Formats: sequence, structure tokens, C-alpha cells
Amino acid sequence: MFATQLDDLLAAVKRLDLAQLQGRLDDALARLAAAAAAAQPILVCGNGGSAADAQHIAGELVGRFLRDRRAIDVRALTADTAVITAWANDIGYDTVFSRQVEAHGRAGGVLVAISTSGNSKNVLAAAEAARKAGMSVIALTGEGGGRLAPLADVLLDVPSRHTPRVQEMHTMLYHYLCEMLERRIC
Repeated sequence: MFATQLDDLLAAVKRLDLAQLQGRLDDALARLAAAAAAAQPILVCGNGGSAADAQHIAGELVGRFLRDRRAIDVRALTADTAVITAWANDIGYDTVFSRQVEAHGRAGGVLVAISTSGNSKNVLAAAEAARKAGMSVIALTGEGGGRLAPLADVLLDVPSRHTPRVQEMHTMLYHYLCEMLERRIC
């Protein structure tokens, strides 16, 4: 079974258009570096496994990935359970991230919106709020980007619609961005 999963992942990785992906990664990196240099917020959101990825990204960039360096202002919008549960209970879950973008987002900042389908209502609402606030939107999605694609300044969609493979490839992409961002600011 593991060999089958590994073969599936490798097949998806081989379907990546590396030239096109590198250009989009460079664009994403430039936006993240500009926000970090200007001390503008980088906000990250997603649901389920993507929520864990949001916290993973924040941990790598607030703390350190591979290098000792200054902290970067990154906030996982998935991490404040009091805000999430209060807002979801009183207002609704579809706006738990957009409300936080309204509170913490600033022009020149970046929202990293993670959705394997590209159709998560609360992630879409966060992207809309970020654009309204003058933030860049970097979307990590599965193939095609779903409804999130037209809201993204940079679409990092991977060539799979199988959630585990999408999430595995997302990890590779954001680890690359974390490493390159550290190199830029060091």
C-alpha cells in the first residue's frame, strides 16, 4: 500500500510544469519578502489538514526554518480557538477567517489561503477580505484552483485533486517558500 501511495505522489509531482511553477513561486516569494521587509502581516488560513499547514507555516516563519534570524510577522488564523469558536457560534463559520483578516490585515500584507479544493467558503471569504484590504493573496490549492483561483494574485495549484497528494505537495511548496524567504532576509 505504501508503494502505491508513493507512486501516486511521484506521478503527481512529475505532472508539475516546473517552468510555470517556478515563475509563480518566484512571484509568491517576492510578495512574501516585500511584506516581511515592510513589517506587514502574513496571514495564513485553511481547514482541517490545511489548518495544520497554516500553523506549520506560521511556526516556521515566526520561529525558524533552517536559519537563525529575526522573527517574521506571521499569524495562523486557525490558531485562536477563542476567536474562532466565539465568531462561529455567534455569527457563522463561513466568516471566521475574513473577520480576522479584517482585524489583522493591512495593505502590503499577504494572505496565504490554503484549500485543497479551492472552494472552502471561509477561505474564499478571507481572500475577498484580503483583496479589499489591499493585501496580496497567495493560494495553495489542488488542480485548477477552484473558485479561489480568480481571487489569487498567485495561484500555486498542484496537479491532483486527491486530498492527501495535494497536501503532500503543498508541504513541498511551502517548505521551499520558507527556505527561500529565510535566505532573502538573512
